[in-house]
Amino acid sequence: MSTSKLGYTLAGTFLAFTLAAASPASAQDAKQAPQAKVVGMDSVRVEPLRQTVPVIGRFVPHQTGVVAVRVAGPVDKYLVRVGDRVKAGDVLAVLVDNSFNWERNRRKADVESARANLQTARASLQLLDQELKRLEGLKESPAFSPARLNDKLQETIRAKSQIGEAQADLASAQADLELGEIALANTKIRAPYDGVIIERHSEAGAYLREGEAVVTMLDDNDLEIEADVPANRISGLEPGRSLKAVVEDGTELNAVVRAVIPNENPRTRTRRVRFVAEYSGTIKSAAANESVTVYVPAGEVQDVVTVSKDAILNRGGAQLVVLNDGGKATFTPVQLGQAIGQRFVVLSGLKEGDEVVIRGNERLRPGELIKNGSEAKKDKAS
Repeated sequence: MSTSKLGYTLAGTFLAFTLAAASPASAQDAKQAPQAKVVGMDSVRVEPLRQTVPVIGRFVPHQTGVVAVRVAGPVDKYLVRVGDRVKAGDVLAVLVDNSFNWERNRRKADVESARANLQTARASLQLLDQELKRLEGLKESPAFSPARLNDKLQETIRAKSQIGEAQADLASAQADLELGEIALANTKIRAPYDGVIIERHSEAGAYLREGEAVVTMLDDNDLEIEADVPANRISGLEPGRSLKAVVEDGTELNAVVRAVIPNENPRTRTRRVRFVAEYSGTIKSAAANESVTVYVPAGEVQDVVTVSKDAILNRGGAQLVVLNDGGKATFTPVQLGQAIGQRFVVLSGLKEGDEVVIRGNERLRPGELIKNGSEAKKDKAS
């Protein structure tokens, strides 16, 4: 074997031995190196905050009240029960209408009689006109009588007046017939608007006088919010402004100012404000007089530091957040204020731009290495 071949063989053996010896150590070091935990993070930021005060209001309907009978008579039957939903024009109850039917028929006969009298008066006038023309044609004849001509002229004037009377009688009879038709139609009590029957005031067989209540209705499809707002909070409630409102079951909605009633209660120093209720998502079925809390502005807008609610940990009565301090978990106590949606106002302990852990913070220990989950996904994708 040559010297050069022997040198290559020794060098190869030494290199293989060196790699074999180094490999277990390198694997062991890699195994012992600490790994950063992947967590979700969010930044502390500044948001505008307007102080509000809660005002208790209630849902009120645009339309509600009794439906009254328009003609007197006994009730034949009711077609609705309490709780039934009706549309405008639906028949709610029916009065006994026999007398109204016959009264309508009598007035219809009066119209026919008045129309016949008018035709008779017109025929009489036509006959007098013919006689008058014949008399005027005899003016050059010895048989002409001026007195008779004057009599026919007066009779013609009277006939024209009789036609006017007959026309007036016909108009009066037609008006009476129309009133009879209206009275007959009013024996059917109809719903004046869409709504729900909330009370019946009589039963079949009862006699109702004109104007007495038949049912009480409520339109629950178009409810507004009415709240008695302190007078010193009215200045910020211009029409069209949207406020937060919450009903008793926790459903949130927008209350848009429609009108401020210019009438102040001197005892409570409040004014009534009407709001239009705007629901987001699934529409809730509200009820008249249901309570709703409206949050009315109480001051000017302020910029405040806020943190996500998911970042807060409660440990031993203290409120903590896990702060990302250069890739290490640092537990920091914080003092919190009121909630703004899904965030808390930070009174002390954090500043704008701080990164806090919002997912996986419950399992972390102080000083543990952490890494933002969104950044880890970016690194993996690249």
